Amino acid sequence: MTSAWFDTVNGPDDVSARARLSDPRPDLCGLTLDRPRVMGILNVTPDSFSDGGDHAGLADAVARARVMADDADIIDIGGESTRPGAAEVALDEEIRRTAPVIAAIRDAGITTPISIDTRKARVAEAALDAGADMVNDVSAFVFDPELADLTAERDVPVCLMHAKGLPDTMQKNPTYDDVVGEVMDHLEARIAFAVERGVKRARIVTDPGIGFGKTLDHNLQLMRHLTLLHDLGLPVLLGASRKTFIGTIGGAKEAKDRVGGSLAVALHGAAQGMHVIRVHDTKETAQALKLHAALNGGD
Repeated sequence: MTSAWFDTVNGPDDVSARARLSDPRPDLCGLTLDRPRVMGILNVTPDSFSDGGDHAGLADAVARARVMADDADIIDIGGESTRPGAAEVALDEEIRRTAPVIAAIRDAGITTPISIDTRKARVAEAALDAGADMVNDVSAFVFDPELADLTAERDVPVCLMHAKGLPDTMQKNPTYDDVVGEVMDHLEARIAFAVERGVKRARIVTDPGIGFGKTLDHNLQLMRHLTLLHDLGLPVLLGASRKTFIGTIGGAKEAKDRVGGSLAVALHGAAQGMHVIRVHDTKETAQALKLHAALNGGD
């Protein structure tokens, strides 16, 4: 590794380095991060790669949220697909898809924390007004810098993810000299940007962006070095559920046939200290994590 990030952490051990790596992370949406938390994916889109169209209707989305609330610690709601090749969704349409669903979930008495999965400030604003608790931005404030200002103003948690390129082009021959180092450098820069715009560092979660502008080999390199992300000193979210590399390695062409592989990846993430595991299959993942904790001496 030759990145600027690696140069800063390759020296002698010190108190600050140990603190970045091992200090307890701040609570997230009122949840302690002393064990991996399950973030359930609820896409209210017609075209998401795995569950597009499954919960596009209001009643279907609320019903799914009610089921997920039994096992998920956070529900992540998205109205714009960011799968490879996906086109941008108009602001008003993305708001129409997400804000009413969030309001309906709250009206149904479901109190599970809700994250809005969006790159856009206006969409996030409508979602927070409807009852969302957190922002999940796959562009880490690159797509819409005003989202940083909104996040700071509302003082809500935000997940900043690494992505190389936009969804419609990101899988067209992505290249890196050092994927792990470059992801670390990018996340460090986006954290600095967020803090400059007024976002409290304690409100930030990081995400290496598995599958976002990365080949199978890039994804595997990142998965093998997840522990390095702890040096950012912030909670880490792993979102790899049902992704293409799982299907390629596991021989599952259809995304919904990748549950087994997704569980393997989730357990690997838990073993590497990931704080949040973002998944489609919440019940199965929660069960697997309970067994993982029991087998490894956890509560």
